[in-house]
Amino acid sequence: MFKRPSFKSLAQTTIEDLFASAEIRLGGDRPWDIRVHDERFFRRILTGGTLAFGESYMDGWWDCDALAEMCCRAIRARLEERVALNPHTALAFSASLLFNLQSRNRAGVVAKRHYDISNAFFECMLDPAMQYSCAWFRGTDDLAQAQREKMDLICRKLGLNEGTRLLDIGCGWGGLAKHAARNYGCHVVGITVSEKQRSYAAESCRGLPVKILLQDYRDLTERFDRIVSVGMLEHVGAKNYRRYMRTVFRSLRDGGVFLCQSIAGNWPSAYTDPWITKYIFPNSMLPSAGQMAQAAERLFVLEDLQNLGADYEKTLLAWERNFARSWNRFEARYGERFYRMWRFYLLSCAGAF
Repeated sequence: MFKRPSFKSLAQTTIEDLFASAEIRLGGDRPWDIRVHDERFFRRILTGGTLAFGESYMDGWWDCDALAEMCCRAIRARLEERVALNPHTALAFSASLLFNLQSRNRAGVVAKRHYDISNAFFECMLDPAMQYSCAWFRGTDDLAQAQREKMDLICRKLGLNEGTRLLDIGCGWGGLAKHAARNYGCHVVGITVSEKQRSYAAESCRGLPVKILLQDYRDLTERFDRIVSVGMLEHVGAKNYRRYMRTVFRSLRDGGVFLCQSIAGNWPSAYTDPWITKYIFPNSMLPSAGQMAQAAERLFVLEDLQNLGADYEKTLLAWERNFARSWNRFEARYGERFYRMWRFYLLSCAGAF
């Protein structure tokens, strides 16, 4: 009896060697090792980069028990930079150079594709105040308490008092506006480009001195004592950072204070990971600290800088646990591919932090 020998393809060898450089084994038994279920995986990753990596997970071609840890190792080893330039990355880079992907006409795309998924869905994933940004875990492991601590930190830094007029740019579901009005006596205007967020926030803040508007930041005409922006700058884009800062400056009274919380990259970037752009946050872009500072030059005096990034891993893992616990409520509506997509989003981002 004769048996034909099995040979690994060049694509398989290349991908195995690539992950091995990050201490990740394909077919290994450690929690962060990858189990490949479809041999087409290797060529798909080699030609499609990070977009193909995320899509192949969505399609069930591979699994990993410790997805966040695996992504952490892959990102630390910069594996995405070692895969040959592919059409998806080249297209994303070219589009960012040629077009303003965060123009007024495009501003509502991320709302329709992401924030308007379902208020009930986000209620199950987030804390009761519906904060969709990094919490501040100080003396607690409870997500709700950590988000309250973060909101109080923001309010204290802004120096809010009774009667302060506060503008919340990208106010989300109104949690911070409600907190500032209820606990600090502020009069708040919140703006969002998401219709579902606007409706939810308006109802949540009913009876408080809070007004929620469906409005682009470029259309601001009023002036305020304080302005806050939480998780908004990631949707502004490099071509618009200076205009954003000029708009805030124009909308702030003399002596006023602007607080901006944003996820920031370690270096300037012109485009976002193709998978995140396609499936999670269309037209998004992470600013660097340098880009933010440069955009604010000759407008603002930088008074304070604080990094909460270490807490974002805990925040994302808490969201993933809430999502997994609640999935049975949404499984019939969204299906298995959405479940894997959302899990990959939350855990890969946790790994990045």
